[in-house]
Amino acid sequence: MSIPKNLDPKGEKGFFVPLENNPEVMSHLADKLGVSPDLGFFDVYSIDDPDLLAYIPRPVYALLAIVPPKVYWKARHKESKTTAYEGSGEKEPVIWFKQTIRHSCGLIGLLHSVSNGGARQYIQKESTLDKLLKEAIPLKPAPRASVLYESEALVAAHRSAAQIGDTEAPPAEDEKDLQHFISYVKADDGHLWELEGGWHGPLDRGELGPEEDVLSEEALRLGIGAFLKEAQDEGGELRFSLVALAPKND
Repeated sequence: MSIPKNLDPKGEKGFFVPLENNPEVMSHLADKLGVSPDLGFFDVYSIDDPDLLAYIPRPVYALLAIVPPKVYWKARHKESKTTAYEGSGEKEPVIWFKQTIRHSCGLIGLLHSVSNGGARQYIQKESTLDKLLKEAIPLKPAPRASVLYESEALVAAHRSAAQIGDTEAPPAEDEKDLQHFISYVKADDGHLWELEGGWHGPLDRGELGPEEDVLSEEALRLGIGAFLKEAQDEGGELRFSLVALAPKND
């Protein structure tokens, strides 16, 4: 991704340069944060073509999706009214981060993906992410978000990842409603959770079977399928990007 020379990845008002949702960018960011290289990111080109799905290693621990704004808001308006999430501590079913830095949804999506469920075991001890989680987990959402905001190591990792990709980055201060990053994870409680830092909190989408991962038919139905249905109802606005997080076979 080409970044204008005068663009600060995190300005005084708390702006980040948006990230692309592709394996190269996410792998680079995960590596900078201290995630083991044994965990990989893989493009999902189809959710119903067995031949294309066969290239993705299993189990899939997380599915990181970009949803177009129009489809996103149409689906969100159908959500039940919920109060702001105030969970904290090791007993939370999932670790959820509130997004307080504009355009940091890609970073938050990655954090949600690698910090929950089976992927968490790949976080290396004493790494940037390991230290961040130890500090953030005991805290409620507001102070937890401040941990991310104040982390210079996180800013540096994001800055490095933002320079990778195929398109020119929009200005960090751009007020345009960009596409939304949403992470789906199978937590230790066996449930599929939908995690987005811009929403009110984590959403429990239902229980999965012992052998069902995040790319299983049931998980897709409970999760990203709702947005795909809205897209079809809108006339086929399928500008989605899906990346799977799974252990590497090699």
